[in-house]
Amino acid sequence: MLQWLRLPLALSLILQLVFGKLASQCFTQPGDPRFPTAAQLARFNATINGRLLNVVPSAKFCQSLGGCSDAEWFDGNFRNNIIGQMLQYNWEQDYTSTPPSLCLRNSTVCGQGNVPILGVNVTTVEHIQAALRFAKIHNLKIAIKASGHDLLGRSTARNSLVIWTRNLLNVTFHNSFTVGGVNQGSTVTAGSGVGLHTLYALTKEQGKIFVGGTAASVVASGGYVQGAGHSILSPTLGLAADNALQFEIVIADGTLLTANSVSNSDLFWALRGGGAGSWGVIVSTTFRTFPSFNAVHHSAVIVMNNTDQVAQLATLHAKHIFDWDPLHPGQSFLWTASPPVFTWAIDTFFPNTTIAIATAALMPFLNAVTALGFTPILSAQLLLINDILGATTADMGGAQGILGSRLFPSSTYRNNATEIGRVTKQLIDDGATVVVGSLVAGGLSCSAYGEHPPDIHRSPPGQVSKNAHIDSAVTPKWRTAKTHMIVAQLWDDSTTPGEVEAIREAMTKNKVPLLAALAGPDSGAYSNEADVREPNFQTTFFGPNYDRLSRIKKFYDPDAIFIVPAGVGSENFDADTLCKVN
Repeated sequence: MLQWLRLPLALSLILQLVFGKLASQCFTQPGDPRFPTAAQLARFNATINGRLLNVVPSAKFCQSLGGCSDAEWFDGNFRNNIIGQMLQYNWEQDYTSTPPSLCLRNSTVCGQGNVPILGVNVTTVEHIQAALRFAKIHNLKIAIKASGHDLLGRSTARNSLVIWTRNLLNVTFHNSFTVGGVNQGSTVTAGSGVGLHTLYALTKEQGKIFVGGTAASVVASGGYVQGAGHSILSPTLGLAADNALQFEIVIADGTLLTANSVSNSDLFWALRGGGAGSWGVIVSTTFRTFPSFNAVHHSAVIVMNNTDQVAQLATLHAKHIFDWDPLHPGQSFLWTASPPVFTWAIDTFFPNTTIAIATAALMPFLNAVTALGFTPILSAQLLLINDILGATTADMGGAQGILGSRLFPSSTYRNNATEIGRVTKQLIDDGATVVVGSLVAGGLSCSAYGEHPPDIHRSPPGQVSKNAHIDSAVTPKWRTAKTHMIVAQLWDDSTTPGEVEAIREAMTKNKVPLLAALAGPDSGAYSNEADVREPNFQTTFFGPNYDRLSRIKKFYDPDAIFIVPAGVGSENFDADTLCKVN
């Protein structure tokens, strides 16, 4: 009789172990036994000087103010002070749950969506360490956010605790910065809350410049550098990751580490190109600086009436893209679709030259544009590079959209100029709102043309290509990329969850494959400006580096605290990165 009684008891113990283990594979959610109580939250808040915040979506924050004006809602600087906001606020929404959890502007019902519910406004290393300890005790998912500029939505997560580095604002300049006894020259150390616009102004005062983007609120010491960080300066000075010399970072166990080429060099390798949000909470980054200089900003705007003209001009641009290599300019070329009008804006940035030389370099292309019957609107200015890069004082936010991308090698332009035009047209015909490209290589090695390159194209390689010797996690696809190409699609608040899902499916299954086919086999993409649903993100974002990144991840984050969509280790989690599946 006792044997029969023992069987249900044994079965019960087994079930408890199984279901307990399954529960432990998921981060704690509200209502779970380990979720912190009000009393526990109050005690924690007292230990961090009252810096614990309740986090709400941006639309709900505006409701608490009685509504936000258009000037406020779309202003990146206004939004940057809302802990729960994302610049592209579709990342605040949970479109896929049943029912969806949405909080749209001017809506009468607001769900929490994919917005964290707790946040710590950190100003010290101790705040970060305390937040990590608290999250570990309660098995809370961690999100890391500086500005909410993440275009893949990795800095927000449903029911998580967000570590907000917005107010880590220290900036220090060094005339000489030494690593391992070697003088690396002049540098700037920036906290992981300092936006690019602010940093350009500060470096200008020092007569210096660093490699960064043009978005005002992007943080140099955040996801930007961890993803690689391209810039209009990249053809001349390389990627941001190429110029990062040291990180101060709090890792999963709460330890503050210095990572450089001598100390914790494996983590230093991973932080430069190994993806945003996967390694710890960056406190600061030290970047190489350069003497500031003047540059020519040349702008050309062309208006088209149909996508056949888009194809025609995109093909022409592809045929002329090697014309400017000797000058190593940066360039952004952006198609905007507002049928029946299509606008093409080409902004080219020539370092250390004159307006006359820059205009002469562009003239064969512009003459060819005019010969096709178009009338470009042209302008050119000679400006300090800090003023060019820092011209944007506030990013536009509060819209909804996604994007996909690929790095196009030189061979794509050499062999497939007409196909580039056809694909650009098809992307816009298929609903893309924006197609935009950026020059990367800024010059080619002779190998780009085979054994016998034509003399007209023999120019020194750009700095991104030259930096191929740098040992970092930057995918090698950057070193051979002529351009970084993006396709984006926006939608408004009237779009239903089903329609949003259709847009996302079309991006992953239709639009991005068009770019991938042009880029060639095993194509790569910039992990900060890409489709978060990349089916083979390990190869597309990280190339041959992924296995090594995985090993480093297991060493520094053995419990997988820092997991983001399409980040290292995320293949072992569900789509929401809330539960382990492997």
